[in-house]
Amino acid sequence: MNIGIFTDTYYPQVSGVATSIKTLREQLESLGNNVYIFTTTDPKVDQNVFERNVFRFTSLPFISFTDRRIAVRGLFQAYEIAKELNLDLVHTQTEFSMGMIGKFVAKNLKIPCVHTYHTMYEDYLHYVMKGKVLRPSHVKQLSKTYCEHMAGIVAPSTRVLDTLTGYGVKEPISVIPTGVDVRKFSGPKNTKLREKYDISSKTPLMLTLSRVAFEKDIDRLIDAFPEIQKQVPGVKLMICGDGPAKDQLSQQVAQMGLTDKIIFTGEIDHDDVPAYYHMADLFVSTSISESQGLTFIEAIAAGLKVVAASGPYTDDLLDNLNIGTTFETTVQFVQEVVKYLNEPAKFNDQSFREEKIASISAENFGEQIMQFYQDSFTFFAEAQASRSRESI
Repeated sequence: MNIGIFTDTYYPQVSGVATSIKTLREQLESLGNNVYIFTTTDPKVDQNVFERNVFRFTSLPFISFTDRRIAVRGLFQAYEIAKELNLDLVHTQTEFSMGMIGKFVAKNLKIPCVHTYHTMYEDYLHYVMKGKVLRPSHVKQLSKTYCEHMAGIVAPSTRVLDTLTGYGVKEPISVIPTGVDVRKFSGPKNTKLREKYDISSKTPLMLTLSRVAFEKDIDRLIDAFPEIQKQVPGVKLMICGDGPAKDQLSQQVAQMGLTDKIIFTGEIDHDDVPAYYHMADLFVSTSISESQGLTFIEAIAAGLKVVAASGPYTDDLLDNLNIGTTFETTVQFVQEVVKYLNEPAKFNDQSFREEKIASISAENFGEQIMQFYQDSFTFFAEAQASRSRESI
């Protein structure tokens, strides 16, 4: 099968969406498909460097979200390329520029167009004119309009499914969480990386890894840290990633006198990410905006337990104490973190972890996506036949 993936975000950009697409491509190709990426230009990518099956279109930084980009041309160029490649299916990964181009291509080639709805936009409205222009009602209408005539929609979690259903989306939706390459994240603790950051092997280390943005609520994590410190002597917190909230969070840490206990690593190269999980003792997150939380399943695959804010997605994922748990209040968060750090051997039944890892594996993800494509072809054919009958 020849599959065109249309996305505004792709490697080397660092995000959950970019990681998801990378995993999707790898799994589809391993199953014998030809995968072509239609995406935006990126200042980190030399235009003279060959990228296999990747087509980049002229773009500009998105307003107030400058590490994300929007294509400004390429509609007909993308169509000509897709026609030459004889695409069988278009899979869009964004509702913006490249997503609209993908829909145009699929419509004109008369092939199915499917979509993965990655982002809970109501959590990101503050990026556009500080939330003074776009409202949740706008997100609802724009999302519903974009999803019209899709042959199928992937929701990475039940939270996304419920949101789209609430928006009035009528197209078929399948809940398929993005998987991870379990082999990539398996491995021993990384003592050398601890040495780099001057952290002893006996120091309890909490890790959070994400885009360092305001919607990730990392300030809540920092606020809770002193209480954890009282109950877990010597504990440290490592914040991996970069983003618009980093400077403000660094100031918060300095004002609280925690600069020797809370470490900011900056952006981590994609290939180095597993080593950071391996050096930690516990993965934590106070974010309430997660629609799929790839870092959670990466942490689980790396052998860490996870403590995260309660929500439809996290409650379903962290359904056993041998894997992790969720919290609703700061007091509960501190209690759960202290429990895991002070009693590391208490919840080590590997049978629960092995079952969970099997369900979140990249291979399982690939198989589910292929079944989703087959169902989408069927829906598309039936919809085409129905429209033909109505036109008679």
